Amino acid sequence: MNFLKEFPDVETLMRIGGDIEIPNVNGHIHTPYSFSSFDRISQIFDLAKDEEVEVLGINDFFVSDGFNEFYSFAVKNGVFPLFNVEFIGLIPELQRRNVTINDPSNPGRIYFSGKGLNYPYRVSEENKQFLEELIKESQKQVAKMIEKVNYLLQAIYPEMNLTYDEVKEKYAKELVRERHIAKAIRILVDENYPKMSGKRMFYTELFDIEPKANPEDIPAIENEIRSRLLKAGGLAFVPESPASFPAVDRIKEYILDAGGIPCYPVLLDDRKGNLITGFESDWEQMDERLKTMNVHMLELIPSRNSVEKLREFVKFFTRKGYVVSLGSEHNTPGIFPLEVKIDGEHELPEDLKKVSYEGACVIAAHQYLKTNGLEGFVTPDGNRTGKSLEDLKALGNAVIKELIA
Repeated sequence: MNFLKEFPDVETLMRIGGDIEIPNVNGHIHTPYSFSSFDRISQIFDLAKDEEVEVLGINDFFVSDGFNEFYSFAVKNGVFPLFNVEFIGLIPELQRRNVTINDPSNPGRIYFSGKGLNYPYRVSEENKQFLEELIKESQKQVAKMIEKVNYLLQAIYPEMNLTYDEVKEKYAKELVRERHIAKAIRILVDENYPKMSGKRMFYTELFDIEPKANPEDIPAIENEIRSRLLKAGGLAFVPESPASFPAVDRIKEYILDAGGIPCYPVLLDDRKGNLITGFESDWEQMDERLKTMNVHMLELIPSRNSVEKLREFVKFFTRKGYVVSLGSEHNTPGIFPLEVKIDGEHELPEDLKKVSYEGACVIAAHQYLKTNGLEGFVTPDGNRTGKSLEDLKALGNAVIKELIA
């Protein structure tokens, strides 16, 4: 049962409204159901309480498996939950032209999100099968990489052993990803080499070069394991099957069937103001392409951007009519603040906090309306509805404050 069904009707909510105070929002976090900085969903809400984050969006790769647990902790802690999902697709035309989109290392590859999905989660049988096949293909590739990793480990230390089933059981929920493999390797090394000198010696042999990271710096060494072994050119790398990268239209079809809003995740700049990818280098052309794709929502991860470029981008695209959501991802090793920050350290300026909250309000309004059998921000075919953004923001604010007040 979704608590939104128990809320007052639209007219009542719009009349009673809600105060104008802007709460802390994080619209994009990964949980242990894909890969997360957190070991348990309960940790997320403990940190949210400490940092007074009152709106959170689950945003796992492919799966909705964490929705029920996320919902339960959200309601218990008075945090408004946003239900999202993320995919990796491909635009063959841009791949042929060697244009990077929002993956700077792989031309044509595109990360793509769905925001404000149905809760309880539901899609058609056809889309269930689509997702099952997508996950199956991704796990085949991961299993092959683990086999290669195991061969590399045993060539150095025959007593070491790593299997797909073990990695899944110990470190993942359902979906095993590269970062789970890196974590498993790091823990195996720590267990067999308690001294720093032993760890460094092992990694030097494993990488065929001395590690740059301190072997006892968990996030740094796991990132280096992933980079040196599991990425393209690494000794354990296995290319993904083309079937792992559906077309954007197919991803959108899934998101819309799940009741969500298609959303383009923006990479933007490198904290120094330098734009990173070809697709995002010309904002006028980017706008035209996104409109052709029927995309009306964007999301950014401010920890990787400069505040100047972030502000400039948000101003440009909100004038074009896009709704903008901000988040932190939290899909890397190590615990860091849940509150969305610039460079992971500096607070968002008030104008960007407002943009972030207004984006969350539109998603919250969409969830509320869809839960109650009404049209939300977009129609089932992805077009904008006739509802004004101001009305959706006002409704979303009332919906959010109804829970967290």
